[in-house]
Amino acid sequence: MSREVVDYRLEGVKTFSELLRRMGQGWGFEAAQLSKAHDIMIEMVNDKECVKFLSLTANIVSTGLRGVIAEMVEKGLCDVIITTGGTFDHDIAKSIGKYYRGEFIMNDRDLRKKETHRLGNILIPQDSYGVAIESFTIPLLREITMEKKVFSSRELAEEVGKRLKDRNSILRAAYERKVPVYTPGLVDSAFGTQLFIFSQTNEFTLNLLKDMKELSDIVFSSKKTGALILGGGISKHHTIWWNQFKGGLDYAVSLTTAYEFDGSLSGARLEEAITWNKVRENAAIALVHVDVTLALPLLLAAVYEETAKQG
Repeated sequence: MSREVVDYRLEGVKTFSELLRRMGQGWGFEAAQLSKAHDIMIEMVNDKECVKFLSLTANIVSTGLRGVIAEMVEKGLCDVIITTGGTFDHDIAKSIGKYYRGEFIMNDRDLRKKETHRLGNILIPQDSYGVAIESFTIPLLREITMEKKVFSSRELAEEVGKRLKDRNSILRAAYERKVPVYTPGLVDSAFGTQLFIFSQTNEFTLNLLKDMKELSDIVFSSKKTGALILGGGISKHHTIWWNQFKGGLDYAVSLTTAYEFDGSLSGARLEEAITWNKVRENAAIALVHVDVTLALPLLLAAVYEETAKQG
């Protein structure tokens, strides 16, 4: 049992990293885990043998956090991205159109009449979503299928990122940094629907097994692996699933609002993954039950401060 006192004050706090360390001293429920996540992220970033995975769900891409994640990619904090099909949707749509502030409680029937989608407290004009994605995707497919007919999700992510001009685009940042983006559920999206529609009258095939071969090669060639897991779902599972084949993740930081009591993968504690060999028994683990849009900026700002000190 630890004898460390759980009290702290904010006097003299001038940096995000110092704030998170003080929060760790206070040990106030999730604050303790966020402070621990900060320490693990620093350790993972500094471990030159570690291949760093970023797992994220598309809902957070619809928010202003999209630019924060793109910046994270630019700064080299991840080597591999695993995400959902909706990330293509929102990254393309926000590069072309605009999303706006809303509220969680609004008159949704009235919004429908105004041709506006609501995603939580984000408002998306219909012409900034489906039409925008279609207007981008079909010409893209016509162009790239002139050279070949079979594409993996990683190859499609590169082709999209190459053409997006928005500096806040995650796929653009990944393309420029040569960070592969894998999307096992790509067809579950507006972008994926356009792939299907195009394939009905054109020669085009989506090869997800090529993605799996590449992920297998990445995992088996890695001495160590770590993951920052934002949210849950298929992207979380795909990340930990592939890492089981090398004995599990060496570092794992998870930010989520899901809880374990319904048996869902999204809410499953990282310790549970130890029983599946998806996380190593001696891995550095931090599970923070928190809204990603609240915690990730604080966490990354602190990490940037620490890495800047190290030169």
